[in-house]
Amino acid sequence: MRAFDAEHPSQTLSDVARRAGISRAAARRLLHTLVELGYASTDGRLFRLRPKVLELGFSYLHGTGLWGAAQPVMVELVERLHESCSAAVLDGDDIVYVARVPTRTRIMSITLGLGSRLPAHLTSMGRVLLAALPGAELDARLAALGSVEARTERTLTDVDALRRAIAKARTQGHAILDQELEPGLRSVAVPVHGPGGTVIAALNVGTHASRVTMEDLRGRVLPALKETAEAVSRAMGGSTG
Repeated sequence: MRAFDAEHPSQTLSDVARRAGISRAAARRLLHTLVELGYASTDGRLFRLRPKVLELGFSYLHGTGLWGAAQPVMVELVERLHESCSAAVLDGDDIVYVARVPTRTRIMSITLGLGSRLPAHLTSMGRVLLAALPGAELDARLAALGSVEARTERTLTDVDALRRAIAKARTQGHAILDQELEPGLRSVAVPVHGPGGTVIAALNVGTHASRVTMEDLRGRVLPALKETAEAVSRAMGGSTG
């Protein structure tokens, strides 16, 4: 299922085999099983996941309590700022969206929802989550990146620069990205803490550069986001202090 994402919602058998790193025969068996179980559909050439796949994640979301705890305060934050708010967890090299409250104004070229994945190092939430990793694990992940694709002219493609940005996120307790993932997209993220102060997720606000300046992001959006994250952390039995 990881072969499908927001940028590749419909794929051929060959596409899935290549992206999943498995044989065409194995991909065929898996895809037809997903179709039979109602988790995917096909027109005979292209395969697409169906909304039923979200059921697979609901038990996880309810088990962590993140969705139930985050949703009400995220809605309040969106109503207050008129900007979208999301929560994500780290899964391998990606972040996975586990809660999201969008606004009517679209700020990205792709549609994000529960289960959407993005490269951790290219997102504010990802950098906050990477900053919480032990040093040796972080170094290994950064070393494994190799070359970093430039999504925009502002994307940090140098691994040492990424390491410094993540270290800064660890020191400051938040990460800000200015048009590194997409032109016009700005975001700020802070950690969500669970029991014992462990970072269990990240919360962010996404804005458009035409509406929100960097000064406004730091001076108005960030304090409100921190309040929301603290409320979610308390609901999760965590503490930021």
